[in-house]
Order: sequence, then structure tokens, then C-alpha cells
Amino acid sequence: MNLHDWIDELCDVLDVDVDVDEALVLDLARVSSHQVQRTAAPITTFLLGYAAGLADADEAGVEALAARATALAESWERPAGAPDPDEVEAEVEVPDDRGVDHSRDVADVIS
Repeated sequence: MNLHDWIDELCDVLDVDVDVDEALVLDLARVSSHQVQRTAAPITTFLLGYAAGLADADEAGVEALAARATALAESWERPAGAPDPDEVEAEVEVPDDRGVDHSRDVADVIS
């Protein structure tokens, strides 16, 4: 099964009728993953879809929203893996974990 088949099947299961520009979504995921942090990719693409749905965006509208999100990610000041200066005290040494796979990490949720 290829990606296009997966998207078709997923749309059927989710009961949505939409044409997906895989390249657009994957490019946005790549930029946000590299410029922000790895876990930003699925959240960024989810929010793109959510915003497009709220706006009832056509293809051009989705492309415009994706361009805005891409521009934000490309201008992000902290490269992927850099500590958030608001969360790290100056005296604390931050270990370099760029080689660690965090894709299965679970975020703490505050309710």
C-alpha cells in the first residue's frame, strides 16, 4: 500500500471527502520538524487541516494557510533541539539529545 492508498482509505474511515495535496502537507511537516522541533510536524499539519476546515478553504486557501505556517516555521528563531530559554535556567547544563528518538514520547497534559 502506498501513501495515496492510505489517504484514500483514511478518508473513507473518517467519512471525509477531500483531495489531499500530499506534497504540500509533507513539505510543511518537514519544515516545522526541522525548524521548530520534530514533534511540531504532526501538530502543525493537524492545525493546518483544522484551520482549513474552519475557513471552508478551497485549494488556494489551503495553500495560503500552508504558506503562512511555513513562513512562521522558517523564521522560527530556535533551531530544532535547542532548549527553550524560558524553561532552562542559565546555570543548568542542557544535555545534547539530538540523537535520541522522541517520537514515542508522551507529553504531560495539564487539565
